[in-house]
Amino acid sequence: MDIQDRIENLRKLIDLNSYKYYVEDNPELEDWEYDKLFRELKELEQLHPEFISPESPTQRVGGISEKFNQVQHKIRLYSLDNSNDVEELRQWYSRVLKDVSFPVSSQLSLLDNNYNDVELAAELKIDGLAVSLTYKDGVFVQGLTRGDGVIGEDITNNLKTVKSIPLKLFEKVDVEVRGEIYMPISSFNKLNKIQAENGQKTFANPRNAAAGSIRQLDPSITSQRDLSIFVYAAIFDKKVNVKTHTDSLDKCRQLGFRVNNYKKCKNIQDAIEFCSQMAEYRKTLDYATDGVVIKVNSIAMQNELGFTARAPKWATAFKFPPEEVWSILLDVEFSVGRTGVITPVAVIKPVNLSGSVVSRASMYNFDEIQRLNISLNDEVLIKKAAEIIPKVVRSRKTDNSKPLKLPENCPCCNTPLIEIEGEVARYCPNKNGCKAQIKGRIEYFVSKAAMDIDGFGESIIEQLVERKLVYRASDIYKLKYEDFLSLDLIKDKSANNLLNAIENSKNVLFSKFINALGIRLVGKESSDILAQNYENIEKLKAAQYEELAEIMGIGEKMAKSIVEYFADSQNIAMIDEMIKLGVKITNKYNGIKDLRLRGQSFVITGTLESMSREVAQEKLKELGAKTPSSVSKNTTFVVVGANPGSKATKAQELGIKIINEKELVEIINGG
Repeated sequence: MDIQDRIENLRKLIDLNSYKYYVEDNPELEDWEYDKLFRELKELEQLHPEFISPESPTQRVGGISEKFNQVQHKIRLYSLDNSNDVEELRQWYSRVLKDVSFPVSSQLSLLDNNYNDVELAAELKIDGLAVSLTYKDGVFVQGLTRGDGVIGEDITNNLKTVKSIPLKLFEKVDVEVRGEIYMPISSFNKLNKIQAENGQKTFANPRNAAAGSIRQLDPSITSQRDLSIFVYAAIFDKKVNVKTHTDSLDKCRQLGFRVNNYKKCKNIQDAIEFCSQMAEYRKTLDYATDGVVIKVNSIAMQNELGFTARAPKWATAFKFPPEEVWSILLDVEFSVGRTGVITPVAVIKPVNLSGSVVSRASMYNFDEIQRLNISLNDEVLIKKAAEIIPKVVRSRKTDNSKPLKLPENCPCCNTPLIEIEGEVARYCPNKNGCKAQIKGRIEYFVSKAAMDIDGFGESIIEQLVERKLVYRASDIYKLKYEDFLSLDLIKDKSANNLLNAIENSKNVLFSKFINALGIRLVGKESSDILAQNYENIEKLKAAQYEELAEIMGIGEKMAKSIVEYFADSQNIAMIDEMIKLGVKITNKYNGIKDLRLRGQSFVITGTLESMSREVAQEKLKELGAKTPSSVSKNTTFVVVGANPGSKATKAQELGIKIINEKELVEIINGG
């Protein structure tokens, strides 16, 4: 056998055993046997580089990317509409039955729940990062993140490191598959332990860990993380004939992809029973799942039903109800925010909650501690708010409960805490001497919603502040190449990337600049309102309390905070210094005469047909409106699209005017 044949045979043998190990979880070779084959292949390719191929198992880790290129998806990736309870599932199914053109059973009675005409496919919804993988003649050629569904980031080199993603399929076919990258819960716990031991940032949950790992600029870092994938959809070329979604999944399995278990459901009741079973079964799994995806199985029916502006009409995601678990309160830590607010965080005995191990939970503020009557060693009920943030919702005493002493001094700088009349929070007033506040302000300043300086992670900011290289935001624009090289784990390329990110941030919108300043009580929406009312930073600096308080959406408390901020000479000096160092501020509202919606507030719920929610919000903002995420007594209109959430109900309770998409478009167009 010649060298080239031996290389090809080794590749086939390694690929087959990788499939057995990573996809089927049924290895045929001992680890040492597999390693021996891999070493032989690697040595032969080094001796004969002319035979190296991109799909070789040795090529899973590529070079370091300068950045991720943005690439348009050939076929758009859609989101899924949610069904939050059984009744919403039935309503979705009744719409499916109503919209398909071929006749359904004359015996069908929706009132009797006799749904038996449209076959469904149900599978667990993986809580991970959606990606698309493209194969030509069976060879992996490109992998993209979901992005906004239209444009994704090219992360091909990183995806090659995920061993359950085949570089070469068992057949020479052209196919694009969609899947969910995830990190097993056991691997997530192990990674967080290593991160903590090394003094590095830990991840909040397995999904964040997977997303952070797959978007590393250096694929060799990704390769060190234990990531996997479940493929949930495929777009085949015309030579592959599949008539149902489950046929498509079966074909994916045959090609070498890892596919999650699914169930064919003869009707909606069958699917509901599957959801009920999975609600318990998921607790035994080593990956996070937050629901069940239910799809019309027939591809012909899917094509007929089509899509809304953002989601397929032939699919829905049934979301599991928030899980609650009891644990023991071991301690309470008090953190200091960028504005000096002291926030209590519960340290609890680790428990499994909605697919992830939780050891910390929010308690919001001191008033909440007193309202819940919290003591150390209490049993506490933990719930995930919006399926993301664990919070303490109840407590009950134990034999070991003992009083919790609330701090009177700042846990960072030991300055006596103060209370502000009318507010529930306690504050550290030492804003210029408290390192926790300084770090918090810098983190906020560089964030995407503010100056958007990419690459400034928590570890870098920590070092810059501790080494007195950065004291206030303007110091960022004085940093030099040598300053970054003096930091731990920063090399030449990273230093240059950070300097480029700083330079790119110098051209900034006025609204984002205001937000970046971190003025107490002023957020993104308020920053937009201020940019609409003041042409530039000089006019905002000179604004008087009375005029600010009269602006709809600002009010007295915020006006007082803004005036106090600009009365501080150190804040003025910092802004002036940034401008001298090259920061150029542009106000997109200057020259716009039509701000007829100024002072009005629009909350959008549900799916819009003619535009995305984000586009609608941007159009409203350009006309001077606020677009908060929640309904309050100050809301002017609630815009209701398809499948609205609880915001519509709250609007009715508060007597807020509800309008539909057509009325929204008329308002935007001046009707």
